[in-house]
Amino acid sequence: MKPEITVGGTTVGGAAALTAPEPAGTVGGTVGGTVGGTAAPLAVIRIEPSHGWVSLRLGELWRARDLLYFLVWRDVKVRYKQTALGVAWAILQPFLAMVVFTVFFGRLAKMPSAGVPYPIFAYTGLLPWQFFSSALIESSNSLINNKSLITKVYFPRLVVPAASVFAALVDFCVAFVVLLGMMVYYGVAPTPRLLVLPVLVAFAVLTALSVGLWLSALNVKYRDVRYIIPFLAQFWLYATPIAYPSDLVPPAYRLLFGLNPMAGVVEGFRWAVLGTETSIGGVMAGSVAAVVVLFFGGLAYFRRMEKYFADLV
Repeated sequence: MKPEITVGGTTVGGAAALTAPEPAGTVGGTVGGTVGGTAAPLAVIRIEPSHGWVSLRLGELWRARDLLYFLVWRDVKVRYKQTALGVAWAILQPFLAMVVFTVFFGRLAKMPSAGVPYPIFAYTGLLPWQFFSSALIESSNSLINNKSLITKVYFPRLVVPAASVFAALVDFCVAFVVLLGMMVYYGVAPTPRLLVLPVLVAFAVLTALSVGLWLSALNVKYRDVRYIIPFLAQFWLYATPIAYPSDLVPPAYRLLFGLNPMAGVVEGFRWAVLGTETSIGGVMAGSVAAVVVLFFGGLAYFRRMEKYFADLV
């Protein structure tokens, strides 16, 4: 016998059901039916558009952690599928950029390097930047690239840009091995500051996710955002102290300079990995404040726009 399904007070035969309406923005409901004379309640999800200020529903994201894992793994496999060098691209990109920076900024411009050899100085800055740049581009286009999934299946949409950010973290871990080799080559001994590195990595992930939430939601509504992103990334690169130390910025402006969140990430990496004596207090304070505002603002904006994604994407 097929289960009997009640939808808005009417009994129909099928495999899904909805109960009476609940407050807008909630996810819930039960299915009541009989199979062989025995009650067989089934849990279902009822999807309704939200109104006004909505809950961030981070618990829903935690329940979808398996989906997040598989989307990350899919993105990593797709990125290197049918490539001649495979995961070696994760190493070549920051390494070749380091060579260019060393020639033009280190040798020709004689840029200071906080008391460490310029190649490792530049590579340590390029490592988090390469992660951020890749996560920025992929997460901003993630909703558009997953159009078929978003329009057909319900799941927390926040999983999509988050998966793009965590997929870029895989490349970061691969490229970090080269940094360890460079530390051995240049005789840079690790210090106890290295214990802070996981916190700085988490800060870099939060920075990339904060910007990715804004751009991914905006890209759904305004498709010209995808054309702005390459220019934004190029400008952001030179506004970040990768080729130069933040000590070149006058102390009175370092807090303002730190409002670029990647300035705090890059200088924090150098401080932890290379043990540089660069004063990062003002820069980090500005970066932390900027990331907090970007993250919670981006999260709220993403949730408010979420109900339009399936129609606009």
